Amino acid sequence: MAPLTFNRPADYLDAAREMAETGRPTLARLLVEEAISRTTDPAEADRIRAEWLGPNHRKQS
Repeated sequence: MAPLTFNRPADYLDAAREMAETGRPTLARLLVEEAISRTTDPAEADRIRAEWLGPNHRKQS
């Protein structure tokens, strides 16, 4: 298996999806939070946050 390379927020979301599908929700959440922190567009970050973490998730400042 080739090593994973994380260059874009989408790479983190792909890995998060894989972690969620294999029963590792904590790791999936950490990957999603990293994807959000690497997203430069605030609207896209909000969309990811809502999709993955739910509407009641508090934004970190």
